[in-house]
Amino acid sequence: MRILCFSDEFPPAVTGGAAIVAYDFATALLKKGHEIFVITASQDRSRAGESEIDGIKVFTFYSKYPVFLRHYFALRNPLLTAKIEKTIKNVKPDIVHAHNIHTHISYYSLKLAKKNGAKVFLTAHDTMLVSYDKVFFKQNSNNYKISALDNIKVAGKRYNPFRNIAIKYYLRYVDKVFAISAVLKKFLAQNGIESEVLYNGIDSNTWIKPPEDNIKEFKEEFGVADKRIVFFGGRLSGAKGGLQIIKAFASILKTAQKKDIVLFIAGKEPSNENKIKKAVEKHGIEKNVIFSGWLSREEMKTAFFSSNVCVTPSIYFDPFNLFNVEAMAAGKPVVGTCFGGTPEIVIDNETGYIVNPLNDKLMADKILNLLEDKTKAETFGGNGRKRVEENFSLSRQTDKLINYYIQEK
Repeated sequence: MRILCFSDEFPPAVTGGAAIVAYDFATALLKKGHEIFVITASQDRSRAGESEIDGIKVFTFYSKYPVFLRHYFALRNPLLTAKIEKTIKNVKPDIVHAHNIHTHISYYSLKLAKKNGAKVFLTAHDTMLVSYDKVFFKQNSNNYKISALDNIKVAGKRYNPFRNIAIKYYLRYVDKVFAISAVLKKFLAQNGIESEVLYNGIDSNTWIKPPEDNIKEFKEEFGVADKRIVFFGGRLSGAKGGLQIIKAFASILKTAQKKDIVLFIAGKEPSNENKIKKAVEKHGIEKNVIFSGWLSREEMKTAFFSSNVCVTPSIYFDPFNLFNVEAMAAGKPVVGTCFGGTPEIVIDNETGYIVNPLNDKLMADKILNLLEDKTKAETFGGNGRKRVEENFSLSRQTDKLINYYIQEK
């Protein structure tokens, strides 16, 4: 099949997990004998043009506009409409699969795809089909309904009263919507959008422990040789729980009274990173917290394998945190959030612990438990690796995706 993917971001210019997932599925489909094309966007004019990335033909279009127009351009981006339609006509895809398109590619592109004879699919990686930003719910909440008032409070002057109406109109051109977790499927259903669950996948065959010399070199580079490492990474936004892990880690150091434990933080987010660093200073734990900045995918793998415990302390409705799966693929135990899709990935007391990250003492206790009990940590890590192979295999998820492509008429 000729498959055309839409994604606002695509490697090498990536800041979010959705683009990584789009790339992983694209390469997996390519390996299974399909022709793969991608339409993406960049705010850097020098990146615009046609290129080939690992056998994938990529069309990158320049798109830059004032931020306050986002919720209008997300519906139909006049900068790209003609270019996208021309590309669709030239590629003549059998399948168009959209990932995150709520910034540049726009929902109007779904109509263009259907108009030109393709089967159309969309993966919802977050709540943006309904909400204007990240959403927050209480622990064990079963009410995920988002009202217009909720969106007005978040969007303020950026609110577009026609946004959600238009999105649901364009979804009429989609043959199947995928939700990346069961809890996201439930969220979408309560807000009037039907979907099927298709988990993100990971190629566990590529998650092989690096040689000990590589790990040693990595640890020496960041000054963490002979240290026990708690690993937290990704986009360091407030919603990801950076301040919560700092509180918990400060408690660990106070309780354990040991200097061989470090918190290794990989990633960046200028708007919130300074707050995290100030919290580190406030607690007086600068010597035990390492900020690495962004790491490449290979460096991230080495970081996972170098770690003792991995944490995902998100305080928002995070549908599927890829960090959990990557940690488990590396055979590491995870202390994960109770919010969003993490409890579908991390099995409490089997592959790690599920905690409310707003309870920093509980989070600290669970992390310390795994640092102190090496046998339990190894058992949880082994269980996690097995769970990834059985439930989140990229090859298996890709086969499911292909079946959907074939079945939908």
